[in-house]
Amino acid sequence: MFAARLQNAVYLIIARVTLYERAMLTIGQVAPKASCAQLRLLSRVSTQHRSSRDFNERQQIENMSQSQLNTAQLVFEEKPLHVPTLEELQQVIQGALCKNFVCATVKVGACPDLRAKEYGLVESGLGGKATLLEVGGPPYLLPLVQREKLYNIKEITRRIQGAGKIFAIGAGAGPYPIRSSNCEGIYNLSVSADDELTNGSYTATVRGEQEECVLERIPSTEPRCALLLNLYLSRGEPGSVLKISAKQRKGELNFIECIRKGLEDHYGDQVVGLGGIFVIKKGAVHQHVMRDFSTTPIHTDEEVNQWLKFYDMPAQLNALGTLVTKEHDLDLRLQHFHSFSFSNWGGHYHYDTTPDIVEYEAYLNVAERVVRVDKPLDTHKVGRD
Repeated sequence: MFAARLQNAVYLIIARVTLYERAMLTIGQVAPKASCAQLRLLSRVSTQHRSSRDFNERQQIENMSQSQLNTAQLVFEEKPLHVPTLEELQQVIQGALCKNFVCATVKVGACPDLRAKEYGLVESGLGGKATLLEVGGPPYLLPLVQREKLYNIKEITRRIQGAGKIFAIGAGAGPYPIRSSNCEGIYNLSVSADDELTNGSYTATVRGEQEECVLERIPSTEPRCALLLNLYLSRGEPGSVLKISAKQRKGELNFIECIRKGLEDHYGDQVVGLGGIFVIKKGAVHQHVMRDFSTTPIHTDEEVNQWLKFYDMPAQLNALGTLVTKEHDLDLRLQHFHSFSFSNWGGHYHYDTTPDIVEYEAYLNVAERVVRVDKPLDTHKVGRD
């Protein structure tokens, strides 16, 4: 229904542009012998066209700014995950990281208060009903964007987690209507038992002729994301977590890839998922921010990389997201973390660019299940790095 209305509006604009172009051609044909009355008439046509066009564009933007998919009509799929003890995961991850970093330690201990200034999250812990959530996916962005794919995070997470408090952190595409541009979403929000939204999320957008990265807080009342989303859900309760420190990378794998592949090698077909926060404390990392939606189809990872805007971003960066060892027959994205900073940097994590000095600190918890929402039926593997 929405797509049809949008298409009709576009056709209307095209028709009025055509009328306007004909009028301007007429001016060219009659000038310089056109009468003053003719010119006044054509000027009125031009003015009416511009006013009508501007009105319709404003209406479309306003309609889109309020738009979202009906959560009740989305398809939800759920599967359990293998849940090793934190002590078992400690040993597996320690072994993997030691192959890739000069210094690496993994401990099981109490989660620090993640509301502290250095972390900047809206809840204190990662405990309680730990769940991985994936909504949509890259096929809704590529080869061409499907703009109608706007989701209400508050409604989706409530349906998954049931009554009580919800804490959601992770990576996705930002709610583009509020920025009038495609953008990255760095999600950090909670929903109280009374359905009150606390939003500490950000968008990162490419702006201006210099293509600067602009990090902005998402309004506290904005519950949406667009196109694709990977979240770690919990009750935000204090409790034990994996406390990870890694310094001076000596291998080729990035921090998250090293952990994920170590788990995959150890557990094989048993699917394990983790989520939480990691902090780049020293050094710099290679990250991207999506430019505005491409008007030409994107079909390959090479074309994706030409479209994305890459930056080397300095520490400190706080990255939120999820990892899972297998797709679990749900077309899952295996790892996805977005970071924010306390300056103007934010984006999609790829790898560090200063291996000799880089320092990572992470707090992760193991998920009990994964929920897949609005899985693309026509899928592909492009744009999943």
